[in-house]
Amino acid sequence: MVEHCVIIGGGHGGAQLCMSLRQNGYEGEITLVSSDDGLPYHRPPLSKAFLKTPSVGRQIIKSQAFYDDNKIDLKLGKTVTDIDRAAHRIELNDGQKIDYTKLVLSTGTKARKLSIPGAEASGIHYLKIAEDAELLRDELAEANSVSVIGGGFIGLEAAATFVGLGKKVTVFEAGARLLGRAVSPEISEYFLQKHQNAGMDIKFGVSITSFSTSDGRVAGVNCDGEKISSDLVLVGIGVVANCALAEQAGLVCNNGIVVDAHMQTSDKDVLAIGDCVIFEHWQTGNLVRLESVQNANDQARNAALTLTGNQQRYQEVPWFWSDQGNDKLQIVGLSIGSDQRIVCRQDGEDKISVFHYKGSKLMAIDTVNNPSDHMIGRRLLAGLRTPLPTEVATVGFSLREFFKSVQ
Repeated sequence: MVEHCVIIGGGHGGAQLCMSLRQNGYEGEITLVSSDDGLPYHRPPLSKAFLKTPSVGRQIIKSQAFYDDNKIDLKLGKTVTDIDRAAHRIELNDGQKIDYTKLVLSTGTKARKLSIPGAEASGIHYLKIAEDAELLRDELAEANSVSVIGGGFIGLEAAATFVGLGKKVTVFEAGARLLGRAVSPEISEYFLQKHQNAGMDIKFGVSITSFSTSDGRVAGVNCDGEKISSDLVLVGIGVVANCALAEQAGLVCNNGIVVDAHMQTSDKDVLAIGDCVIFEHWQTGNLVRLESVQNANDQARNAALTLTGNQQRYQEVPWFWSDQGNDKLQIVGLSIGSDQRIVCRQDGEDKISVFHYKGSKLMAIDTVNNPSDHMIGRRLLAGLRTPLPTEVATVGFSLREFFKSVQ
C-alpha cells in the first residue's frame, strides 16, 4: 500500500509538516486540506503591519512552486465534514472522499465570541485569519474611535497599531492587569505605562454588558453604567480549540485534542499538532495547550519524525513573542507552578528580564527589549546549567557572562 499522509489545516503547523515530511525522506503521497482559498501564510503580522499598511498583503510561507516540486496535493477552500477512522477515509464538503494511511489534525483555534446584546452589529470584529484583518483594515480607515475588548496579546498589539494610526483607543480588560495570564506583574506595569503614555485609555475590572448600535452598526460600548462611544470594536477575549472534528471522530479531547509525546492521538494512525492540541509538558508535568507559531512548527517537526519512523519525545523549550508598539516582549519557558521571581532591570533603560523559579529550578524568563537574555535563556533551558536564584539576585548579574561560564 502506498503511504498517504493527509493533513487537515493550512496554518503554520500544516505548512511546516509538509516541509518536514519531505526533509525527513517521506516518499508517500501528501495531501493538505485547508479551508482558506489561498496558500498558507504567516499569521502574526495580521495584528500589526497588515493593519497598519494598506499595501501589505499576506506573507506566504511557501510558494506554489514548493508544493508542486514536492508533489503536495493542495485542497484549498475545502473543509472536512467526516473522518471515518475504521475505513481510514475523510470526506470533504464537496463530497470528495480521500483515503489515508496517516491523518494529521492541525485545525487550530477559533476566536471566542461575545454573546451580549448588540454583539452581532456591523463594526464589531474578531481577528483570527486574513479575511478578518482585511475587513478590519478596510473599516479602520473611516474610524476615529476604536474600542478593544481584552488586554491580551492580540488586543494590545492591535491597539498599539491603532494608536500609531492616530485613532482614539480604549481598551477594556476584565482582569486587574494587562497580559495577566502570560507575564509577571512588573512587565504588566511596564506595558501599562507605555500604552498609557502613548495615549491609550485602559479600563480594568470592567464588565461589558452590551453594545449600543445605530442603524445596525456599533456606536458604543456599555460597561458598568458607562457608555464609551466607538466607531469600531475589536474583540480579543481568547480562543477555543477547534476540536469538533476530532470529537465527532471519537478521539479523546479535553480542552484540546489529547496527544502523547509523539503527537499521536488516542488513535495511533491519527496525529494532531499546534494550537488545537493539549499534552503533558515535559518541564512542568501539567497538561498544557500552547498557542504559538513556535509550538506549531516544532510539533510539526516532531510529527514528521513519528511519521517517518524516527520517533522522538517532544521536549522543545516553548518560546513566544509579541510586538507592542516599539517594544518587543519575549518569553521562554513556562512559569506554571513557579513560586518566586527575580527582576533584573537597569535604571533608565527600557530593558527588563524577569526570572521565574520553582524552588531553585529556573522555569521561565520574560524579557522586554532584551533579545540577548531571551536567546541565552532558550539555550540554557534546553539543557545547560541554569543560574540559581541567589546568582541572579547578585548585584551586577549578567546572563551573558553566566552563559560563557557554562558552555
